[in-house]
Amino acid sequence: MEPFAIRKSSMFRCLFFGVIALCAPVPSFAQGAPAPFTLPALPYATEALDPAIDATTMTIHHDKHHQAYVDALNKAVVADPSLAGRSLEALLAKASTLPPVVRNNAGGHWNHSFFWKTMAPAAQSGQPSAPLGAAIDRQFGSLAAFKVAFKEAGTKRFGSGWVWLVVKADGTLAITSTPNQDNPLMDVADEKGTPVLGNDVWEHAYYLKYQNRRADYLDGWWQVVNWKTVSDRFAAARTR
Repeated sequence: MEPFAIRKSSMFRCLFFGVIALCAPVPSFAQGAPAPFTLPALPYATEALDPAIDATTMTIHHDKHHQAYVDALNKAVVADPSLAGRSLEALLAKASTLPPVVRNNAGGHWNHSFFWKTMAPAAQSGQPSAPLGAAIDRQFGSLAAFKVAFKEAGTKRFGSGWVWLVVKADGTLAITSTPNQDNPLMDVADEKGTPVLGNDVWEHAYYLKYQNRRADYLDGWWQVVNWKTVSDRFAAARTR
């Protein structure tokens, strides 16, 4: 028997066969509307950062952890009409006013999207631009001294979080760290600024290869920092 009617509601789509109805839930993003936020592809192969970061860690970190942040954020935003149409940056700027599920997952999505682009295969890592290198020298004494200070901030971050190099409002550089999935763009950050470099110090970022040796992970990570991207971010931040 052919269905003689199709009836839709906000929650179900039903086909009627005489007096019998077969109903199925309507997807959250009805009528083909795209999800507000999507998982970005990695800008390199999952094995491209080996040996600093192994392929298995990259796959799990990107495909599972980051995807989970995107999925949870989309679900939370669709459920709250007041958040409709807000950009990721707009959400971060008002983090103190958001429910924890939005704050945490918006941060997780932004932080990881930023993180993937911060890295490149070792052969493409390069060096800081002349302006960035000079700024690092002025603020920290040398690139080597900066790396020591960055590592210290990363190892001292209790539990899960991130360590950042930011450009502050006055144009100077600062190293800061944030808990969980917070970042320096959020209105809740202890030290605000525009991130140009950031490293994930959650255990899922390094545990398969380094186990509990976060300091070793922080040391090895410099092999795959994409200094061209970091330098471009620095230049853009200085012009704002």
